[in-house]
Parts: sequence; structure tokens; C-alpha cells
Amino acid sequence: MGNACSSNLGIPPAKGPNAVGCTDFMMDHTTQGSFFRLYYPCQETEKPEQPDWVPCVEYFNGLADFMKINRTLSERIFNYLFGSFKIPASVDAPFKSNAKCPVVIFSHGLGAFRTLYSAICAELASQGFIVASVEHRDQSASATYYFREKTDCAPDQDHLVREWMYYRSLQHGEREFPLRNKQVKQRADECILALDRLTEINSGLTVQNVLQTQFDWTTLENSMDLCRIAAVGHSFGGATVIEALCKEVKFKCGIALDSWMFPLDDELFPRVKQPIFFINSEKFQWAGNISRMKKLDSAVIQRKMITIRGTVHQSFPDFTFLTGNWIGKLMKLKGEIDPEVAMDLCNKATLAFLQRHLGLQKNFNQWDPLIDGQDDNLIQGTNVTVLQSSI
Repeated sequence: MGNACSSNLGIPPAKGPNAVGCTDFMMDHTTQGSFFRLYYPCQETEKPEQPDWVPCVEYFNGLADFMKINRTLSERIFNYLFGSFKIPASVDAPFKSNAKCPVVIFSHGLGAFRTLYSAICAELASQGFIVASVEHRDQSASATYYFREKTDCAPDQDHLVREWMYYRSLQHGEREFPLRNKQVKQRADECILALDRLTEINSGLTVQNVLQTQFDWTTLENSMDLCRIAAVGHSFGGATVIEALCKEVKFKCGIALDSWMFPLDDELFPRVKQPIFFINSEKFQWAGNISRMKKLDSAVIQRKMITIRGTVHQSFPDFTFLTGNWIGKLMKLKGEIDPEVAMDLCNKATLAFLQRHLGLQKNFNQWDPLIDGQDDNLIQGTNVTVLQSSI
């Protein structure tokens, strides 16, 4: 995978005190299993081996399907634009933390996959969190895979065959809500399953990782603070966060990045009891979507909303760092604001909210004013006018 135009472009390194490691985990090789990328604080290494941002060509094919463009053509374009980028984390590096780590489960957006939010996940890991970025198998990822068993192989052969699952478009004449509603429920279940797997790993149970990585999972025994768990997600992942909070009280709070509220059942809103922080872009939101967020307003539970000026919907995934200005704006992957400034605000506001609602003994409360939109690049609440009658 080569790239001719990566001068000065790249995913910014995390800013926290810990070096960041990452590894992939799949348990139960079928579609019912759990598949996620884990980001964690790690030992410093001399020459860390960094993973490719896009793990293999099938993900480019999936992105092409999602964007409804020709696979062969898009593979060349994507390879040229994004083929040589690396994630700022060290593959399978040994876990190291001075204290038990709070846990974040991260849910990606529609047409995305587990590696596309590495700037957010690596930052959280550098600040002492263990982060599982789930790859969803509800056909909302542009691509993902599982394994099926080969029936006719010799005993010494690998008996598992990789099967790819691509994004499922809406069929002609199909209503969107039933599909998305079913998907958001599955996605929430997959977030809970990832948490269950981490809980098993934390308790010292032997886990069978189908992906034979070099990472030693036994080093994570007793490493997690399972009283301090949050859910974070972007777009469809934001809706997934809210669904997951409703289904699982172990999630103590949720952060919804530019959330797409459409997939959620109306009767869900009064049943969510945990604090939620909506961090929105300036260009994506509309009155109907904001009014659904406002249904979660509460007199007793903290529900906060800010909007980052000059941002677009794609200011949250890593794409925003990997395209030059004209391509970025043409493809709506970049807003008017410097992507690093926007991401920094998003991450600091997130950390402040997590400290407040997970009861962390950190210094993230220095960024508390951001939760209330106190920064020149932030708007408290929303820039969208919502008529009272629509709430």
C-alpha cells in the first residue's frame, strides 16, 4: 500500500503520559462472536511497530461499496490517498499501567470499522484507559470478517476460513427504520459482549483469541477498574451508546459524538438513567435530530451538549487528518477548523466528562469549562434552531 501524498499528513500522536499499545481480539470465530481492537497503556519500546491504518484491501472494497463507487477504481484511489498511513500505537506491545484502568467501549459509525477512530481511542489509552473499539457485525460496517469451519481439511491444516461481510445497503422500497432499529439493538449487544469478554480477561479466565497475535492477554488480569466503565461512539455509534446505556447499567455514562438519533425507539429515552454528553459538529445536525437528543434532557441526570465550530460529521474519524485541504473539503472529510484543534477539544471535553462521572482521580477536571462550551471554538448546546413544538 503506497502513498504519494502523505507529507505532513498523519494521525497525531496521543498526548497523555502513557505510551499506547494496540492489539486485535476475536473470540468465537462466528458472526456471534466479539471482535474489537484494544488500545491500552503499554511499555515504551525503542522502535514500536505501528499497524496499518486500514488493515487490508477488503476494507477499501467495503468503503467503495458504502460510497457506491467502483471497487477497482476506488482501491487505487484509496490506496494512493490512505495506503501508507499508520496508527500511532505499538502493535502487541506489553501492557503496563501503574493503576487499574477505567474501561471505554467504543462504537463506530455507519460504513466505518474498528480502526478508523484511532486518534480518539489512542488518546484515551494514553490517558490511562483501556479501550475496546468494537467492529460491528450488523452489516453497518463497510466491511468486517469472521471465520467459518472448513469441513474437508487435513488435521494439521488450519480449519478456519476467513469470510467477509460487507455493508448492506437499503433495498429498493425498503423502509429504513426497521433495519436501523434492529441494527442498533445488535450493536448495543455487541458492545455489552465486548465488555463481558474484558470482564473475563480481567478475572483471569483463559480466553481463546482466534487471531493469533503476540499479545499476552494474561497480563490484563486484574488490570481494569470495572466500576468505571463508559460507552463512547460516533454517529450510528452515538445511537448505539444510548441503546447500550439503556440495556446495561454497568456503563456509568455515555459520550455521543455527532449522534444519529434516528435508529432509536421513542420509548427508550425515559429509560436511560446515566449521564450523557453530546459533542456535535456544526454542519451535520438538524432540528429533528436535536429534538430527539433533547428528549433525553433531565432535571436530575446530567445531560450536556456542545457543538464544535467549523466541524463536519467526518471531523471525528481519522480521515480528517489524512487528506489535504482541497480533497478533504471536496469529500467533506474536513471542516473549516484545524482538525487537530477540533480533536483536542473533543478529547479534552470527553476526558473531563469521564472524570466527573466515573469519579476519576486525575487532572482532567482542568477542562471542565469545555463541558459547558466555554471556548472560542465551542458553542454551548447547539447551533441548530429547534422549534418548541417539535420537542
